[in-house]
Amino acid sequence: MKAKTVIVTGASTGIGKETARLFIEKGSNVVMNSQNEANLRAAFEEFGSPESAVLVSGDIAERSTSEKLVSTAFENFGSLDVLVNNAGVFQPKPFLDVEESDVERFYKTNLIGTYFTSQTAARRMIENGNGGSIINVGSVLVDHAIAGLPASAPIAIKGAIHSLSIQLASELAEHKIRVNTVAPGVIRSGLQAKIGIDDVDAFGGLHLLNRVGESREVAEGIYYLATADFVTGELLNIDGGHVAGHKFG
Repeated sequence: MKAKTVIVTGASTGIGKETARLFIEKGSNVVMNSQNEANLRAAFEEFGSPESAVLVSGDIAERSTSEKLVSTAFENFGSLDVLVNNAGVFQPKPFLDVEESDVERFYKTNLIGTYFTSQTAARRMIENGNGGSIINVGSVLVDHAIAGLPASAPIAIKGAIHSLSIQLASELAEHKIRVNTVAPGVIRSGLQAKIGIDDVDAFGGLHLLNRVGESREVAEGIYYLATADFVTGELLNIDGGHVAGHKFG
């Protein structure tokens, strides 16, 4: 990935931040995006304000943000090789309490943002003629729900992202564009505090490895998919064994 150009959405905190950090460490050029400009700037400065990274703040649900991300990649680095669709929102809420505005919020940011950023990136990748890689961030909860964590609205949208990845893998393969999904388990990040979880380590027992994951571990899975030239249409669970089974006793 040295000198390759990567777009990472939702790059100011958590998985996105660690993904951007890892690609920069590996010598890639990175276009970092977040809706929160202050957090985005803070992450960039924490990385040492590298010349190999540029910032684009904006809501990924807006088509103009997608277009700006892709144009920034070419204007600054002359190419686009990898898109990491990490930006998204999550909020548990009982099914019977979910309102239309809740579903619309998850739909716009999590699905529309992923869909049209992928479309904009793929169009330029095809024009450039060098292929590329699109990596979407889903969730193990799509296939393995947790009773007591009601999240029908955001997880329904994550399920759509899983399906979208498979469809895009088939449509874009002829252009040498690979499309894959990573599905994290419970990962330590700032998300837990936002949704009222004080002790994320209490969820470690949900995983066979009896611990929660770290954002860096998801970033490493994303990096693998970015470099795996013979892998497309795959779902990579990074979940400590959450989907594979459960600890007994």
